[in-house]
Amino acid sequence: MPASAQALYGVTQAAYMACLLVVLWLYTRPVDLVDTDPASFLDRDAGPKRPDPTEIILLYPVLDELEATMRTTMLGLQRAEFPGGVRRVIAIPNADDLATMAALRAIQVDFDFLEIMPIPSTDDPSWSVVWDAWEANEHAYWWHVGKRLKERALPPKKTRQLVYAFYALAEDSPEALLSYIDADSVVPEDYFRTAVVGMRSFDVIQNTNVAGNLMATLASSMFAMDHMSWDGSLYPHMAANGNHPYYVLGKGLFFRISDLVELGGFNPWLTIEDPEIGMRLWTNGRRLGIVRSPLIEEVPKTFPDGVTQRKRWVAGFFQALGAPLTLMGMNWRSRLRARLNIVPCLSLMISPIGLASGIWALVAALSDPTRAIDVPLEALSFATVAATALVIAIAQLAAARQARLVLRSRRKRARFMARVNPLSMFAYWLWWAIPMVIGFSMYLADRGQRWERTDKHDANHELVREAR
Repeated sequence: MPASAQALYGVTQAAYMACLLVVLWLYTRPVDLVDTDPASFLDRDAGPKRPDPTEIILLYPVLDELEATMRTTMLGLQRAEFPGGVRRVIAIPNADDLATMAALRAIQVDFDFLEIMPIPSTDDPSWSVVWDAWEANEHAYWWHVGKRLKERALPPKKTRQLVYAFYALAEDSPEALLSYIDADSVVPEDYFRTAVVGMRSFDVIQNTNVAGNLMATLASSMFAMDHMSWDGSLYPHMAANGNHPYYVLGKGLFFRISDLVELGGFNPWLTIEDPEIGMRLWTNGRRLGIVRSPLIEEVPKTFPDGVTQRKRWVAGFFQALGAPLTLMGMNWRSRLRARLNIVPCLSLMISPIGLASGIWALVAALSDPTRAIDVPLEALSFATVAATALVIAIAQLAAARQARLVLRSRRKRARFMARVNPLSMFAYWLWWAIPMVIGFSMYLADRGQRWERTDKHDANHELVREAR
């Protein structure tokens, strides 16, 4: 192999190995789990930081949703009772989304706990509570600095709905726990109870996620594997005893309203709010606790729909990892750690090249006595292949464990694992380059302000009713 080719190969392998080392390092971070023992709810001697909350408010942002999808979500909430206090479920559709408003009113007939709070346009006088709160709070940095200084025309998406509802409720319920879920989310039965218990030790509680429609299509299986590999396996290590800047998963989380009031609420100018709000909470000393009981959600059924969803995730992460880190008060060391959070995603672009070339180099070295590459590069190739095998093994074991949560049949679980075998995942990693490139271009062009919703099809209908 010519010297220039060896140099290029060495750089590729070194970059790939660096990504793998970051992933493996993240796996070494401790997981801070919430005690889910039912007896913990009655244990008043656990030493809470603050008194147990007596009220939980769950916000339900929806846009152009099927009535059937929302009914399935309500069935899940109906079985997840909050003992010993008040639980409010408040749907927050846009006021001009008349079809969704009508569907919610029909659902209220069967689920009397459901409240509806229509979200008006930002020129409505009722938004003054938001502008006044941001004006008085330097933590709402997007209001005080930058090109969107004092900008009131917030983009019509999920974050805008959360902003309005949050401040509309904050004055009357400052010590309530706040949660929010997506239109298709089905919460576990212990959802509210574990949040109350978790708040005795932590400031933010996050449930993991698992896809209920993981066998719908080949695309669904691949997207479900993403959640199993990252949300259900790697993400819990972000807790890290409070020593790592974490993000939140955009649903299935809890924090006290008073904490978020103090920190300025939600930043409406990012494609997704999940990374920034989590890292802002961490920067201001709020610790994360993980609940293994997962929300069940839908994943897209087609690869084009997957691009629509994942490009927004990528754009939102890049946006949050830029100027917001400095504006929220992170020092340079914390900013560096925060940016490591996107490395597992970035590694998907280089994994196919790095793994394939590493295997080729090893085969060539074993079959050619003249040596295709230098011995140090052979050693690097061996290390990258071995590290890749370890990461894949961790992901496969996590998938096998989590598949039991939604697939009762061993045959179905075997079919799922066959779909997400290492070779098919290798091809899927190549596909990931598409949303990565589009998402990065959205970040560069400051796009992604409008809500590009992922279609929901009530895919978990049978699963939830079977559980009932």
